[in-house]
Amino acid sequence: MKTMSKRAWVLYVFIAAFLAGLIVLFYTFYTNADSWAMKKANRHLYSSGTLSVAGSIKDETGAVLAETKDGKRVYNSDKTVRTATMHTVGDSEGYIATGVQTSYKDVITGYNFVDGIYNLKKYGKGNDVNLTINAQLCAAAYSALGSNKGTVGVYNYKTGELLCAVTSPSYDPDNVPDVANDTTGSYEGVYLNRFFDASYTPGSIFKLVTAAAALETIPDVQSRTFQCSGKTIIGGQEIICNGVHGSLSLAGALAHSCNVAFGELAAELGAGVLQEYAEKLGLTGSISCEGYKTAPGKIDLSGADDGDVAWAGIGQYTDQVGALAFLRYMGAIANGGNAAEPYLMQRVRKGDDITYEAETKLTSAMIQPETAGTLTKLMRNDVQTIYGDWQFGGLSVCAKSGTAEREGQTANAMFALCWMHPVRWRSWCSWKTAAREARSRRLWRQRCLASARRCCNRNKKQRRGTAAFFLRGRRICGIIF
Repeated sequence: MKTMSKRAWVLYVFIAAFLAGLIVLFYTFYTNADSWAMKKANRHLYSSGTLSVAGSIKDETGAVLAETKDGKRVYNSDKTVRTATMHTVGDSEGYIATGVQTSYKDVITGYNFVDGIYNLKKYGKGNDVNLTINAQLCAAAYSALGSNKGTVGVYNYKTGELLCAVTSPSYDPDNVPDVANDTTGSYEGVYLNRFFDASYTPGSIFKLVTAAAALETIPDVQSRTFQCSGKTIIGGQEIICNGVHGSLSLAGALAHSCNVAFGELAAELGAGVLQEYAEKLGLTGSISCEGYKTAPGKIDLSGADDGDVAWAGIGQYTDQVGALAFLRYMGAIANGGNAAEPYLMQRVRKGDDITYEAETKLTSAMIQPETAGTLTKLMRNDVQTIYGDWQFGGLSVCAKSGTAEREGQTANAMFALCWMHPVRWRSWCSWKTAAREARSRRLWRQRCLASARRCCNRNKKQRRGTAAFFLRGRRICGIIF
């Protein structure tokens, strides 16, 4: 009996080990099956190491950005559009990690855990995807960047739709250059998505963070008068301004981007409060865009003295922010304190069925509604008194510009715009005809594109490091590095 009992226990151990192994195998398969199926060795999806079979990728208007024809991925017929949207759409080789064709391969091929790539067998293609980006806006932004390295982002702060996420340098996916052997430097960092995967010294646009903290924690800040003689000493460090501004109110200090005034405000706020607001506004870590994590920002004031805090408050010191994170903060200002979470995937279609439709999600309150309203007025004053409305094609713009100094390097150059779709005319003006509606939308879009070009070009010519703005009444906001 003892022998039988020992054998039974040995059998139980083997059965338990077998079941445990099955669980581990199933879990490993469940968690990794999609990545295994998406490997380039899968000849159902790849040909000679390039993606050859997948559904179409379209922009918000229905323009095809990528599709499969005769067993090959082909892209938009317009070279500028192809190049401008490459970091968003992705390449066939998978070099662009942030591209839809890389990060959403399972979606566009129609893969799922239960059916595998059944869609390919049934429909001859994967799922069709509509993105939120606008191809023509991307092309305009890319052209405006020219040969400069940088990024342009456009975001609907009411809905969360990313209408533009352009990176330069880029290349034409229909004519892939020999990047590895390039000696001109034209393609340095070409695989980097500067909108998602880079962070920048913000420069004076960070004064919008310092201003928000001051408005909510210093009761008399709007009635104060600041004195600027071109420089001051804070915490033993010399804070140098961009001019001699004399006596300034808070509005004047922001309009003239006075380092003295905002250095003093930052030191008064202290490291703790400034750090708190940077974190509250989502500028110190990664933010998620449909599961994709952006490069983290860095605002670290631990151990900083008053002089360091002063420099941090004007966007220098060790400050680093991501384009999308600050773009979302601009959305919060424009939207009364809450911002819409950004997203790129509008809808997914499996055959004739829509399997996914994006929904708007709002952040928690970043700043108080009163603070957002005050910042809006201050930024509007910047345009009216400093930049000039004439530069923006008749649009009512609220803005803040700045220069992001980096020792031994040129200033950052990034442009991000938060742009709402043309006004839904029929929703409030039902008597307008369809033709008239279409014309209104077209004209409005043209004005926005023209403004984007002028802003980018102005930034390049004046070697401005950063700027932030939004358009009142049109639900457009933005940021430039």
